[in-house]
Amino acid sequence: GGEKMALWKCSKCGTTKESRCKPKKCPSCGEADTMIKEETQGDAKGTKGCSSKKTCKKKSS
Repeated sequence: GGEKMALWKCSKCGTTKESRCKPKKCPSCGEADTMIKEETQGDAKGTKGCSSKKTCKKKSS
């Protein structure tokens, strides 16, 4: 269970919710498919680090 929680923000009303999976609808205004993933500090650092390492390793002459 090393999954990190992601922060989701409703594009309609701006409500934020922490959840592992994308919420189907906003818990506040009830609109469906408005939840957008916010960049969380821990998450962003991890993914950015991984992808940049991969690109560095792919140095083939």
